[in-house]
Order: sequence, then structure tokens, then C-alpha cells
Amino acid sequence: MSPAAGNTQRRKSRFTYKHLAQLSLSSTSCPLRVIAHIDLDAFYAQCEMVRLNVPEDKPLAVQQWQGLIAINYPARKSGLNRHITTTEARKLCPELIMQHVATWKEGDATWAYHEDAFKQMATHKVSLDPYRLESRRILALMKEVLPEPPMQRVEKAGIDEVFLDLSAQIHSILLERYSELSGPPPYDDPSEDLPRPPTTALDWNTDALVDLDSTETEDDDPDWDDIVMLIGSEVVRSVRAAVRSRLKYTCSAGVAHNKMLAKLGSAHRKPNQQTIVRNRAIQQFLGDFKFTKIRNLGGKLGDQVVELFGTDSVRELLSTSIEQMKNKLGNDTGSWVYHVIRGEDFSEVNSRTQIKSMLSAKSFRPSINTPEQAVRWLRIFVADIFSRLVEEGVLENKRRPKTMNLHHRQGGQMRSRQAPIPQGRRMDEDMLFDLAQSLLGQVVVENKAWPCACLQLSVGGFEDGVTNNRGIGSFLVKGEEAKALKSTTRDNSADHAPGAKAAQVGKRRKLDTIGIQKFFVKKEGSRDEHDGDFGAHDDSSDDASISVPPKEDTTNSTEFSGHQSPIIGGHISNPEGQSSDTMRTDIHENSSPRRPLTPRLHQPLMTAYTCDRCKRTMQPAEKEEHQDWHFARDLQTQERDSLTTVAISSQKPPASTHTTVESKANSFAARKSSANALNHGTGSKKVEKGQSKLAFGR
Repeated sequence: MSPAAGNTQRRKSRFTYKHLAQLSLSSTSCPLRVIAHIDLDAFYAQCEMVRLNVPEDKPLAVQQWQGLIAINYPARKSGLNRHITTTEARKLCPELIMQHVATWKEGDATWAYHEDAFKQMATHKVSLDPYRLESRRILALMKEVLPEPPMQRVEKAGIDEVFLDLSAQIHSILLERYSELSGPPPYDDPSEDLPRPPTTALDWNTDALVDLDSTETEDDDPDWDDIVMLIGSEVVRSVRAAVRSRLKYTCSAGVAHNKMLAKLGSAHRKPNQQTIVRNRAIQQFLGDFKFTKIRNLGGKLGDQVVELFGTDSVRELLSTSIEQMKNKLGNDTGSWVYHVIRGEDFSEVNSRTQIKSMLSAKSFRPSINTPEQAVRWLRIFVADIFSRLVEEGVLENKRRPKTMNLHHRQGGQMRSRQAPIPQGRRMDEDMLFDLAQSLLGQVVVENKAWPCACLQLSVGGFEDGVTNNRGIGSFLVKGEEAKALKSTTRDNSADHAPGAKAAQVGKRRKLDTIGIQKFFVKKEGSRDEHDGDFGAHDDSSDDASISVPPKEDTTNSTEFSGHQSPIIGGHISNPEGQSSDTMRTDIHENSSPRRPLTPRLHQPLMTAYTCDRCKRTMQPAEKEEHQDWHFARDLQTQERDSLTTVAISSQKPPASTHTTVESKANSFAARKSSANALNHGTGSKKVEKGQSKLAFGR
């Protein structure tokens, strides 16, 4: 092999163009992937130091009742830890500053810092809201420093820690710094190896580098996995510097190939440092750990592994084969443990960690004994939960809970009540408080509730809110726009109104099309030669399909004015001997003018149908409708015959007090037809106030 060929072989990377493409997509299986974990140092203690402006070299501890929940690093030098009491802490560190956490005081509407809170355990409840607010500010600043989504991937892992997937951002920086990577792969084959990095020495600045594995040396030229780790450390360093300079908080970080290694790295060197776990140093890094320190191996599963294999050391457990682990732990668990102790983790950085429930609770010592006390605590629980709901995005309708649960302990018995949270209204404290009170009321009414040793209020069943909905107000016009629209509508109506409507003075009523008239309602746009016979209406009319002339108000239900009434002086205005054409003229004497026939009706008929009854000629498609018209005419004639009978009989005294079944039926039909004529005939009106309708069936 020639020297030139040997040099070419040496300059090839272990990584391919496919791996480079996976890096841009933040693929969990990409060997060039870079994950960071940032952890705020003694966060609660730092929050109080920033709030009280305490110098960084002063010892401070955060107190909760008679114990300690956070200790800063200067205080830890005196031997303080979270397992000692406040009295013991004073002895170990006389200059210690102890600040009690904020508390909700029974009956208060918000949390506050109380000097005597440690003495008031019975009437106070711990509030972590000050720390949540600071956590929110820090997270917002980190996102501001990083690129915009989708390149930005941030997972809030806790109130004081976050995961960052820097893969996509590092990919863009790689292409800027190393132009040889920006072109297509040779032969358009993504499996082709990348060229080796031109850099032979990397400056890790002040980072804490984990020693390489025993099979690796620092003399080896770096590959692209070292380059991406170096760029990742630069990004994390800039994020930590921004938090330090602008918000005065220090944080430690770990940069590695996956989430598990990054989290272990952030705790490796504290405070205010960052640790880089290169791919060539994973076994060296994990070998000194107890595997119970690895995430998800610190609980019952970790205890089970220790019991089965007799060790808690990663280095000793590495000698166990995957078959042995599967036999003792099961296929899935055994395979997972085998790979995780070797530094393999493919979990994704989730930009949005879905919260399933929120809880606020208080154990009472001594117990509470009245509903009034319980209601005051419910108010505190609701305020506590709602402040967290705001952080979850309930005000922006991003997510909201579906149910509320109340747990009440009296003696050794725990009772629970649940209710759905109304979904059709805006969520606020008052709505949640009312619902919580109703749940408490159910417990009090149904069972013996006092004394109460513990109350818990929780919300759950979170779901994504509906977005981009439009309220009804968005469909309405207001102000000058509404006035202009109303004026335009009136003008258009006046231009198209028929002459009879222009002269009308009385108020108009829309008539219900019932009785015989329902047969004359035409389909929209459908007209034939009989439209004029039954008063085809104009398109501009907003009344019923039967044209009704103007009418005057009446003061008595049995008196009618105008010659349009079907009954005049007890006689029918259309005698039997009158022709059908004359009858049609009487019915529509004052109706709206007929529209001219459409051109369609004057076209010659290709195949004609001639009616046997009226000898009219029409298209075959109109035959069925024409026959329906004749049927309706026959029914109208029958109704008029009934009206005639009623009018004549009303002028004669009853012949006998005994009425046959047939005469009763005829009388009922006549009254009904008369009522229909009064309600639907031309010139009639609906019954006004003070009038009465004709009685039926007497």
C-alpha cells in the first residue's frame, strides 16, 4: 500500500453522512447525538439568597417547621445536611442564616413570608410558589438564549433541572465551521464515511473532562463525536453564563450522548461546573458508580438486582451476560439493565412533559372540627392549585383538567368525592372553589366528618384545550358598521317592495300555511301556468306563500271589514254558480301583481301532454304537479261547500234539541272549516289581545 493510500485511509471517520443527517433530525439512535442536563445548585437556598441579597459566601439554609429542606454550599462545609433539626444546625454553624419557607395562613387569600411560621404548623401550609416563579423565569431565559423551535428542544425535568437536546443546533454549527460537510455525500451514497475532522487538538476550556477508557488515549486524533461534544459544551456554557449574569443563579451541567449520562454528569462536579462525558470515556465514567444511582434503578428494581447478583457496582455487574439477566429479571427488564449499565439510553427529550394531576393537601395536628375551618383550607388549596394551572397554560386554554377530587380523613377512614369541572366556561379560582365546597358539602351531609385529620384536593384528567375558536361576537357587527348595514337593508327593501306593501299602515303578521293552502306552496324557482290562480308570491315578499292584502284592526272576533272576507252577512261571496275563473279572480282581487311568465313557458313543447279536465297542454315532466293542482282545487271546492252550509244554517233556528251523529259530525266539520277560513282567508288576522277564537266541537 502506498503512503498516499495509507494517509487517505487514516483520514476517514468512523461516522457516515447518514449519521450527520440523523444529527439534524435529533434522532435518538444517532451516535453523534448531544444531550445536556442543567441543574441549579441548591435551588431553594439560592432563591432565598437572591431575594434577601445574601452574599454568596454566607451560610444559609431553608427551614420548614423544625427541619431543613435546602442548604447552600458554604453551610455544607460546616457539616450541615437535610437530616438534622434547626437546633442541631445552630450548634454546628452559629452564623447560619435560616429562612423559613413562605406559607399560606389559614384565612388568607395568598401566601407570604411569616417570621413565626415555624411555630404555626397547625394554621399554616407550606407554599413553594416563590420557587416556581423563579424557576419559570430561569427557564424562559434559557429558551431565549437557545435557537427558536423546532431546533430548540427543552424538557423541564423538575423545578430546578432541565434537559436540552442540542443535536439540531450543533448540526447547523458544524456546517458553518466545516465546509467539507455541507456538500452531498460521494456518489450520493449516505453510507459513505465522513472525512476526518481537520482539528487535532481540542480546547475544552474549564470543563471537567472525564478520563478516557483504558483502551483510549488523548494522543488519538479526535473524531466527529468529540467535535460535537466540544460544540455542545460551548452552547451549555453560554446558557449558564446568561443565567448567572442576568438572574444571579449558578448551575451545574453535564454534556453527554444521552439523558442518563448527562444527568449523572451534572452531579459529578458541583457547584457551578460542567462535566463532559465523551463517548470514549463512558465505561470509565460509569465504572465507579453504584448502579442504584442510575435513573430508574434506585427503587425496588435496584434492590432486586442487588439481591439477585450480590453487588451494587456497575463495574462488577458488567461481567454478567445478557442471558443471565434475562433469566433472572425477565426478557424486557433484563435486556434494559444490561444495556443501561453500558451507557445506552434512547429516551427522547420531550419539549412538553404532560402533567397528569395536581395535588394540594394538609395534615392537621391537632385535627380541625368545624366546616368553617375546612372551607378556609379549601380556599388555600384552590389558590395553590390554580397558580400551578396558570403555569400549565390554563389561561391560554392550552391544557385544562376535567375532574376534581376531594379526600377527607376522619379517624382511620378516608372518604373521597369526585366531580367534573365545567368545560363550557373560563376556569378561575372562584369556579374551582365553588366546586370544592360542593364536594365538601357532600362529605359533611353523608357522613360524620369531624374531627378531620387530613384534607386533600386534587385535579386531574388533563386534556389539551380547544384553540382558534371564534366567539359569537366575531360574527356580529357593532357601532357605525351596524347602522350603515341597517340603513342599506332598509333602502333595498323599499326599492323592491310591491305597491300594496308601500301603502300598508297596520302591522304585518306572518301566516302559518295550514289547511288547504299548504298545497299551494311552490318550490323556489318553480312556476307554471297555474301560479296566477293561487297567488304566486313575489320573491321580495317575506310573508307566507299565499298573498294577503292589507287589513284593518278589528275589535270583535265576529266582525270583519273589507270585501276580502269569505263570509259577508252570512253568505258566501263566491256562489256555487260562479265560474272557476271568476272564483279565482275573487280570491286574489287584491293580491300582488303576477310576474310575467318566464321565457321557459313560451318555448315550444317537443312532446306535449294535454289534460283531460282543463285541456291545457304542458311538458310531461309537469303532469304530476298539474294533477296535484286539480286535486287541490277539488279540496278547495269541498271546503267552500262546507262554508256555504255553515252560513245558511246559522240563519235558521235549530229544528230539534236532538242531533244525530251525522249532523254533529257535519257541524264539527263546518265549524272547523269556518275557523280555517277566518284564520287563513284573505283579509283575516290572527287573534289579537282581548279577542277570542271560535270554539270547536260544541
